[in-house]
Amino acid sequence: MGAVVEMSRSAFEDAVRDALDLLPDDLVAMMDNVVVLVEDLPPDGEEQDLLGLYEGVALTERDAWWAAGSLPDRITVFRLPTLAICDSVEDVVEEVAVTVLHEVAHHFGIDDERLHELGWD
Repeated sequence: MGAVVEMSRSAFEDAVRDALDLLPDDLVAMMDNVVVLVEDLPPDGEEQDLLGLYEGVALTERDAWWAAGSLPDRITVFRLPTLAICDSVEDVVEEVAVTVLHEVAHHFGIDDERLHELGWD
């Protein structure tokens, strides 16, 4: 692994937007009450090398008690840990796409074990 890749927050946010654009339209249409954010670092209490985090109630777990007025689920992609593990801007773009897909999968109720089985580590 080389030095930390230099990439502005704006360029990183563009990479996250581009990753979302790669998702199939029918999948995006099924996403419900979720926001995608970029932060520099994971929150205190989380592993500091974490690349992404899904916080919310997966679609498969929502029931009649889950209110339409609930706060949105959050998918957060962490910029600095991502830059630290990549060797080039191209690596960052690829890692962001994998991270976004991984966190969107959690929104749909797919856990880490199943993602590992599918090869999305």
